[in-house]
Amino acid sequence: MGSTYKIIELVGTSETSWEDAAKNAIETASESLKDLRIAEITRLDMTIDNGKVSSYRARVNVSFKYLKE
Repeated sequence: MGSTYKIIELVGTSETSWEDAAKNAIETASESLKDLRIAEITRLDMTIDNGKVSSYRARVNVSFKYLKE
């Protein structure tokens, strides 16, 4: 029998890198979501303060197995 997965979009942030921003999104989500499967980075951007990069942001689509209750 096949499986069904739900996909959600997360936005992670970091003051150091896009990689850390994506990692922060996944690690935070894993605290409340179970059985995370795949993460796809869909967009990278950064915030700028007074002409300098102040933080990095990564939008991540994450799939996890959908379990019937």
